[in-house]
Amino acid sequence: MDRFYITTPIYYVNGSPHLGHAYTTLVADSLARFHRAMGQETFFLTGTDEHGDKIVQAADKAGTTPQALVDANSAAFRDLWKRFGITNTGFVRTTEERHKRCVQAILQKVFDAGDIYHGEYSGHYCFGCERFLTDKELVDGKCPDHQIAPELISEKNYFFRMSKYQGWLAEHIKANPGFIRPQRYEAEVLSMLEGGVLEDLCISRPKSRLTWGIELPFDTDYVCYVWFDALLNYVSALGWPEGEDYRAFWPMVEHLVAKDILKPHAVFWPTMLKSAGLTPYRHLNVHGYWLVRDTKMSKSLGNVVDPLTMADKYGLSAFRYFLLREMQFGSDASFSEEALVGRLNADLANDLGNLFSRTLTMTSKYFQGQAPDGQVETRDNSEILELARTAMENYQAQFAECVFSRALESLWELVRGLNKYVDSRAPWTLAKEGRTEELATVMATLLMLLRKIALHLVPVMPDAADEMLAQLGQANAGRGTLKDELCSWTRIEPGTEIAAKSNIFPRVDLAAEMATTPAKSEAASKPKAKPQVKGEAKKEQAAKAVPASEELAEVEFQDFQKLDLRVGMVLDAMPHPDADRLLKLTVDIGEPAPRQIVAGLAEFFTPEQIKGRLVTVLANLKPRKLRGLESQGMVLAVRTDSGMELLTPSGEVKTGSKVS
Repeated sequence: MDRFYITTPIYYVNGSPHLGHAYTTLVADSLARFHRAMGQETFFLTGTDEHGDKIVQAADKAGTTPQALVDANSAAFRDLWKRFGITNTGFVRTTEERHKRCVQAILQKVFDAGDIYHGEYSGHYCFGCERFLTDKELVDGKCPDHQIAPELISEKNYFFRMSKYQGWLAEHIKANPGFIRPQRYEAEVLSMLEGGVLEDLCISRPKSRLTWGIELPFDTDYVCYVWFDALLNYVSALGWPEGEDYRAFWPMVEHLVAKDILKPHAVFWPTMLKSAGLTPYRHLNVHGYWLVRDTKMSKSLGNVVDPLTMADKYGLSAFRYFLLREMQFGSDASFSEEALVGRLNADLANDLGNLFSRTLTMTSKYFQGQAPDGQVETRDNSEILELARTAMENYQAQFAECVFSRALESLWELVRGLNKYVDSRAPWTLAKEGRTEELATVMATLLMLLRKIALHLVPVMPDAADEMLAQLGQANAGRGTLKDELCSWTRIEPGTEIAAKSNIFPRVDLAAEMATTPAKSEAASKPKAKPQVKGEAKKEQAAKAVPASEELAEVEFQDFQKLDLRVGMVLDAMPHPDADRLLKLTVDIGEPAPRQIVAGLAEFFTPEQIKGRLVTVLANLKPRKLRGLESQGMVLAVRTDSGMELLTPSGEVKTGSKVS
C-alpha cells in the first residue's frame, strides 16, 4: 500500500508556542491532509523535546521542577494544535518511557558497534544551542544565533564517531537528488562535508553538570546529549524496532524542519541511522524564517507573533492560506498584519470569494438554486477544461515537492481563468437571450470546477473548503482522490440544491480595524471613537500624517545639502526614566564615540526590538533636551496605518555612511 510519513521537529518546551512553531506544524498538517487526499495511508508525528540545560534553567527561573515545567508547556503545544485542528496521528514526548527505552537501546547498539568512545574535549559551549561550536561556526567570537560568546568548557565525555561516516553521507546525498530540499540546503551540506574533516559528536553530559536527561546505558554517570536523544523520537514514536507502524511507515519518512536545525538533521541524524543499521529518511524538507521588520522572531527581541491571535482575528482558513502562500518554501518571508490582510482581500475575497459568490447567485437566479442539467465537455469548454487539468496537475506535483506557494499560484490560475470565463461567456446575456442550453453548460461547468478547486484546498484551509463544498451541495458526497479529479469531468448531479449566496471570505478594512483596536490598555479608558465608514479611518490617518500640499514650503537644493544624514547602528536602547513615549538610544554613526539620541518610539518599539537595528540619523540637528536628557540627533521614521516603520537601508551598509 502507498504510504506517507511526515514529522515536525519536536518543539523545545522552555517557552510557549509562537508563529515559527505554528508554521511548521500547519505545513506538516497540510502535507498530511494532501497525501491522504491523494489516497495514501499517512502517519503524521509531532511532539515536544523535554531534556537539556535550558529546561533546567527555565524551571529554576519559574520556581518549579523540570518535570512540572515540561508537563505544563507540552500541554500548551498539544492544546494549541487541537485548537488549530491539527490532524497528527502521534504525539511524542521525550520524557515518556517508550522513548527512553528506545534511546538507550540505540545508544547501546551504536556503542557495541564501536562507534562511541570516551575522551576529553575542550571547546566553546553555547548553552542556547546546547552544543559545542567549532571555531568556524563562531562569528566574531560569538554564537551566530544567540549573539553571545560561548563558554570554554573542558570535560570528559562520550563521543559518536560521526567522522567515520563523512564520505558515506556525501555520496548518499549525491546519489539521491532531493534527499535534502530545496537544493540550496543540499549544496550547503555538501560544502560542509567536502570542506574539511567532520568532527566527532559529543553525545553525553556529565551528571556533575546536568542530571535532567536520559542515562547512558553503558555509564550511569552521564546523561545523553539532548540532540542525540531528540532525533530518535522519529523512530521511538513508531515503536522501533518491532512496532507495526515502524515497519509500515519508516521507509516513507519525510522530515520538515527550519533552516536553523539543518545540521543536526542533515548530518547528525543520517550518520546516527547508518551506525545503528537503520535506513535513512527519504526527504529532509527545510524552510526559512518568518521575519518581523526584517528580523528573525525571537523572544529576547520581543517580536514574537502570537499565532492564535492572528487566527482568531482573521479566521484560521485565511491564516493557513497566508502562511503557505506568502513564504517561498526554503526562503525567509516577512510577516505583517498588512500582508496577511492583503492576501485575504486580493486572493480570497476578490478572486475566489467573488467567483464563488457570483456563481451561486446566478445559479439561484437562473436555475432556482439547483445544479443545472448542462453538458460540460463541449467544444466551447475545451480551453477552460485544459486550463483546469494543467492547474490541478501542477498543484499536485508542486505540493508533493513542498513548493506550496507555487502550487497555490497554479490553482489560482484556474480561479482567475474562471473569473474570465464568466466575463467572456456572460451568463446574464445568455439568460436574457433565452439561450438556456448554453447557460446550463456554463453554470454546470462553473459548479463542477468550483468543486474541484474546493477539494484541492482541503489540505490548505480545510474549514473553508468544507464550507464551500457544503454550499455546493457536496457536504455528504463521496470524495475520491485528488488524482481522480484529473481523470474525469463529473458534473454536480443535476437537481442538487446549491446555496443561494456565499460570503466565506469577506473583505477586511485594516485601517478601520486598527483605528478601533486599542493599542494599549490605557486606550480602554479613553472616549470611544465614533463609528467610521469604510475607508474613512484611512483617510483620516493619512490627513494627520501628511499636511496639505499647499502648506509644504519648497526648499532649494543647497538647503537639502545642509542636512547630514547618516546610517547608524543602535548599540543600546532603554526607556526614558521620565517619559513613557521616549526611548534613550545609544547610536554608532561612525564617530569616535556613539551618540545619545532621545526618540519618540516607545509607543511602537520595545528597547529589544530596536537594539541592533540600522537606522537613518539626522546628525547635524542642534542638540536639545527632551524631558531632561540631551538628544544629539534625530532617528528618522515613517508613520504607517499600523504604526511606525524605521527608515533603514535595504542592504548591508557601513555605519557612518552618508545618505545622498
